[in-house]
Amino acid sequence: MQIDPRAPTVKNPPEQFTGDVWLDPIAFPREDGQRMVVAKVRFAPGARTAWHSHARGQTLHITQGVAWVRSRGGAKVEVHPGQSLYCPPGEEHWHGASADSFMEHLAMLDNADDPAATTTWLEHVRDEEHLA
Repeated sequence: MQIDPRAPTVKNPPEQFTGDVWLDPIAFPREDGQRMVVAKVRFAPGARTAWHSHARGQTLHITQGVAWVRSRGGAKVEVHPGQSLYCPPGEEHWHGASADSFMEHLAMLDNADDPAATTTWLEHVRDEEHLA
């Protein structure tokens, strides 16, 4: 058994996020063959990711607030605490907080063979897309 020291909260970079978004790492690969990454991510009202995709997909579990999520070409959906959603490998999407509520989720994904290729970041989500 190993108890980890608390890792510091980090602010996510503006190149990949609009608004204030903070991340607390929870789990990461420790041994050969392990791929799982889990983080608690907190979004200020209106904050969101840029469009992106994941090589092996991603599961989000909403723990607080109201999440807005949209896949490229799809309708925006609203997700509430206790609900989970899955974005399959390669699906371009964004997620963030509604315009008037903080939001927190657990982000769970598996690293790609090359961890640097796990997430492909694309353009920022325009305000009109976020509010549509």
